[in-house]
Amino acid sequence: MSYTVQEINGCTKKMAFNFESLDLTNEIDQAVKEKQKTMNLKGFRKGKAPLDMVKKMYGPQLESDALNKFVQKEVFDAIKNEDLKVVGYPSFENVDYDPGKKVSFDALVEIFPSVDVQDLSGYSFEKDKVEINDKDIEEMKKNYLSSKAEMVEIEDESTELANGHFAVLNFQGVKEDGERPENMKGEEFMLEIGSNQFIPGFEEAMVGMKKAEKKEIPLNFPAEYHVEELKNSKVTFEVELLEIKEKRFPELNDELAKEFGYESVDDFMTKNTESLKEHKDRAAKEKLNQAILEKVVQDNAFDVPQALVDQQKEYLKQDLTGNLKQQGFTDDMVKEYFEKWTEDLDTKATFQVRSGLILDNLAKKFEVETTEADIDKKIQETAKSSGLDPEQIKQYYTSDEKLKKNLTYAIREEKTFDKIHDVVAVK
Repeated sequence: MSYTVQEINGCTKKMAFNFESLDLTNEIDQAVKEKQKTMNLKGFRKGKAPLDMVKKMYGPQLESDALNKFVQKEVFDAIKNEDLKVVGYPSFENVDYDPGKKVSFDALVEIFPSVDVQDLSGYSFEKDKVEINDKDIEEMKKNYLSSKAEMVEIEDESTELANGHFAVLNFQGVKEDGERPENMKGEEFMLEIGSNQFIPGFEEAMVGMKKAEKKEIPLNFPAEYHVEELKNSKVTFEVELLEIKEKRFPELNDELAKEFGYESVDDFMTKNTESLKEHKDRAAKEKLNQAILEKVVQDNAFDVPQALVDQQKEYLKQDLTGNLKQQGFTDDMVKEYFEKWTEDLDTKATFQVRSGLILDNLAKKFEVETTEADIDKKIQETAKSSGLDPEQIKQYYTSDEKLKKNLTYAIREEKTFDKIHDVVAVK
């Protein structure tokens, strides 16, 4: 055997190769002949340039290619021989090549770690109680009736601005040096109080103002603000409240309920209350599952392949990039964001990889698999909650292998958590 294997950690091995005799003459000659076939050299027809001329021009490159092919073949043969479940691509170091005589090199390979989750029966967790209150019902009704609502000015001049009101205002930001930038100015701007549309402290300071009142609001821009020159800067906003408006919602009746796709107000309330309960139950389950994952990850330490962490980090960055750009971030701002929060991304990606490997281990222990019946059931549940046609949803998932694979994995994970709930104590 021309190599030795050394364990670096639980998911990294170093394979040291040493070939005391190595002659790549045949491989190089064959590569020269292949190169000759495609060469266009002045004074010669295509593919007819002399071999010695081809070798003189491309010999070093072809020798390097031949060496790379030899190295890769030896490494992958060794990986197969050792039955290693490799993650990513090997990295090479300490390459020592004496042309025509010998070569030695080290190959670092990452492998899937051995995961064996400890007994879960001693764990205890608490699940949030699912309760529907009057506030939930009112918010649900407002979401439906919002498209029918009217924006109305409150005429009573003694009314104080409060969360949920809409303020029509003029404002001008003034920097410490007295500068009054145009991009900190607004006229007859409508702002929903409590929406957190403006920087922290602005809307809170407006609460209690009355129509026609003027006020100065001193604030600090956040350290993470997306405009570089405004980060941590002090600004005083001169504000004039022009009007206070509110949304007035119509009364829900059978006619409106039918417009929303229900038979009556009773049908609307019954189905939406049930939907609210299901939504809150899903949220409580997700919170419980996150708590379980955090505890199990904490109690089951093992090395994770950096290749998987890097891959997961890229997924997170792609997802975040889309969200940030929807908020108006430029490419430079997105780059700056990732530079600042790279450590947090590393931590999150590492946790997701570790928890994914743990769930995979538990799924195998519990003999959990995703069947076609599970997929059909999930499609029906999704159709019921979204109001979409089940066949349309099925077509969406079955038309793309990656989407179906993601759905299959999500169902397997869900079923695994159900098995975990049977083992741990849930209050």
